[in-house]
Amino acid sequence: MERTEVAAKIKAMLVENLRIPEEILEEDSELFGGDIGLDSVDSLEIIAGIDDLFSVNMTGVDKTNFRDINALTSYVVEHAEA
Repeated sequence: MERTEVAAKIKAMLVENLRIPEEILEEDSELFGGDIGLDSVDSLEIIAGIDDLFSVNMTGVDKTNFRDINALTSYVVEHAEA
């Protein structure tokens, strides 16, 4: 699966599941903290969404993989079944 396709699916999932306005969500927007301001409950939604979309388990994964859409995309691309 291509990076751009993975990133687009992750962005769509974040917009739909976490109700983040699409116009403020960029691939390098910091999800937890300044830019978007998600919290630990939201991280559970992200874990569930990634698992549903790509069958990639992110439970217990280092928080740096949740920094932004780019980091989530890299993790999924590296760990997705070919």
